[in-house]
Amino acid sequence: MKMTTKWTVKGKYVIITGVTSGIGLAAAKELAIRGANLGIVARNQSKANEVAAQLKAIAGHNITVDIFVADMSSQQSIRLAAADILGRWPKIDILINNAGAMFVTRELTVDDIENTWAVNHLAPFLLTKLLLERLMENEHARIITTASHGHKMAKKGIRFDDLSAEGFYNFPQSLMGGANFRYGETKLANIMFTAELGRRLEGTGITASCFDPGLVATNFNQDNGWLARLTMAVMKWFSRTPEKGAETLVWLADCDEMAVSNGSYYKDMQSISPSEAAQNKDSARRLWEVSEAQIRRKQSQTIG
Repeated sequence: MKMTTKWTVKGKYVIITGVTSGIGLAAAKELAIRGANLGIVARNQSKANEVAAQLKAIAGHNITVDIFVADMSSQQSIRLAAADILGRWPKIDILINNAGAMFVTRELTVDDIENTWAVNHLAPFLLTKLLLERLMENEHARIITTASHGHKMAKKGIRFDDLSAEGFYNFPQSLMGGANFRYGETKLANIMFTAELGRRLEGTGITASCFDPGLVATNFNQDNGWLARLTMAVMKWFSRTPEKGAETLVWLADCDEMAVSNGSYYKDMQSISPSEAAQNKDSARRLWEVSEAQIRRKQSQTIG
């Protein structure tokens, strides 16, 4: 019988995005305590420096904490950060796609892609693609993506005929209707991306999973005006702490290999079924192809 070594994050190298606040920061702290070496991807250098100092202090300076600066709304910025990661680290054990955002008004990125879609879906899709070969050099590696129960708002699935979200923002802005539905669609995309990635990685030793952190009291949605801030303030009365929200993320990173099913969706450290739309395999394959086209188009434009 083949003997296997119990998996642990201690000594592993973990890339994590969205780490300067909320569940990303809570997860990074717990992973640091458990002895993981961390590569934190952040947009703000000064905030990242503060977080890196906190993580080293928590771990007693016995871990490595690297900073990689990237604007997750810019494909060029993500590509540069990925190149930096690959140039500095010969081995990556875990990739955690945690960065996310919601925008009340429809905005386009420098790549002419709607902002919420770019940050919440295309950014983790692109970063995963760029780091995948390095992850595959391991006997075992993990890719974890932060999804949400909010994916259930996208009852009709991915609206492939409106990827630029022009129709979403026709909802009453005073109620943030369009923003909420668009956010839900991107979280649906996270789950479908994970499922399709898991199918593509079968037999490789890499496990792809995603999770619902629950309703968490964080700084999320604080830059979208007074109504958004008021809504989040009210929701905090019913919310989990960031530490509680991060529990499943940390568990997915640190649990035994046999505990996680490839391509699955988790909540409270248990595999659960997402919405019916999220289980549509044909849509998941189509989403992958569309996403490939969106990142390839921009890359060809840049090269040209």
